[in-house]
Amino acid sequence: MLDIKVLGPLSIRHGDVEITPTAQKLCTVLALLLLNHVRAVPVSALIDELWKDGPPKSARTALQIYIFHLRKMLAQTTGLTLAEVSENLLQTVHNGYRFVVEPGQFDLKVYNRLRGNGCAAMGAGDYRSAAQHFRQALDLWRGPAVADVEPGTRIRAEVAALEQSRMTMLDYRIELDLRLGLHREILSELAVHALRNRFQENLHAQYMIALYRSGYRIRALEAFHGLRHNMLTEFGLEPSPRLKEFHQAVLTLDPALDGAEVVPLPRRPTADLPEIPVLASSF
Repeated sequence: MLDIKVLGPLSIRHGDVEITPTAQKLCTVLALLLLNHVRAVPVSALIDELWKDGPPKSARTALQIYIFHLRKMLAQTTGLTLAEVSENLLQTVHNGYRFVVEPGQFDLKVYNRLRGNGCAAMGAGDYRSAAQHFRQALDLWRGPAVADVEPGTRIRAEVAALEQSRMTMLDYRIELDLRLGLHREILSELAVHALRNRFQENLHAQYMIALYRSGYRIRALEAFHGLRHNMLTEFGLEPSPRLKEFHQAVLTLDPALDGAEVVPLPRRPTADLPEIPVLASSF
């Protein structure tokens, strides 16, 4: 069985054997096909991604050679014939190509399944289950998506959409943990997130509230002033009025902080939950 990962460096393994291509253009083709696993990628889109400064006259032929090499690699590793790989794994469809991946083989499919389960549980008010699904989904990430692949316009769009999805899910998961009274348990995690995301106001607000509820009022104020200093230094901007309200509430020991909401949690059917975006539409 193949083990395919894009939520971090691109990786394809078959058992204990790593079969990820080393050639950059093969990696680009493979990454774009995998990021668009739910749909076929047109030949024109692949050519545009491979040759950003304008394709050569031989671009279509070169792409066919790259596809052949990928199929040959898969055939040699899996024991399938080239015809079986073409029919079942790397298909030619509608003047394009599609990489067919089984759910258990592909971290992005697992991520999307857990994301959907978490949204459904959150919409139903089952915060504990939602937080668990989101935590499992976030644990799949090993770094920026396809971090070792040189991106073109389409890969950048897909990666940006995935990163937004991850950050929104993180917002929700932390909010759920705060609702569940786990403010002490997530303090160290929030400290790391605050350092890595110096301008992400939701995370800093959640960190302030977790510190305050854990009895660290001074540290909560320091968290606010650290964010404000960074924003003023880098952009000449003040934190949002809402974050300033949280700061004022910490100063005045406002009891409303015990039930404060940073990220509103939706309570509606999963189909109506747009807050965690799916992959970008590339074509």
